[in-house]
Amino acid sequence: LLSDTLGLSMLTIAMNNKKPEGCTEATVMGPFYLEGAPDYENGDDVAHGAPGRPCQVRGTVRGIDGKPVANARIEVWRADADGKYDVQYKDLEEHRGRGVLHARADGTFDFKTIVAESYPIPTDGPVGEMLRASNNHPWRPAHLHFMISAEGYEKLNTHVFRRGDPYLDSDAVFGVRRSLVADWTLQADGNYSVEFDFVLNPYRDWE
Repeated sequence: LLSDTLGLSMLTIAMNNKKPEGCTEATVMGPFYLEGAPDYENGDDVAHGAPGRPCQVRGTVRGIDGKPVANARIEVWRADADGKYDVQYKDLEEHRGRGVLHARADGTFDFKTIVAESYPIPTDGPVGEMLRASNNHPWRPAHLHFMISAEGYEKLNTHVFRRGDPYLDSDAVFGVRRSLVADWTLQADGNYSVEFDFVLNPYRDWE
């Protein structure tokens, strides 16, 4: 978390993610990733009881050549409407707001979750002291985490940010990339939807 708030995490990512133009940009993993997230099928509700406004997420995983990446492993996690990840609740017996699914043969995927909301990073330790001393806020703009991997391609760790969030220009961990901002659109039924396509980079195609 300290590395994130100093900008060192994003500096390292920028230095080690040389990609052709058109590939989806990487950003910070953050401190709330966990291995062993539950498996879901396309169309399932990954929120699994997390509080928030319902949202449908759709997209496609492709290579830089435009071809779909079949069966790409898509891991997602996100904070709830109260700005907390499941691991921040001591009494939860099951994961909420995180899971693993796979793209279809044509590279498409979809799942249900909740609308992304902005939230403050933890400030109860030295990171909080540093932010207060430097007169900086602890807020992260609303986002959904994605980690996408497939045979023959570089692993992608990124976010999709919610357009219009007031903290897009002042992310506490410097993680925002304009190419990763998308619209969360209100539907006629009162739910939201967001669509985002990911472009993966094949190994060593830029060397």
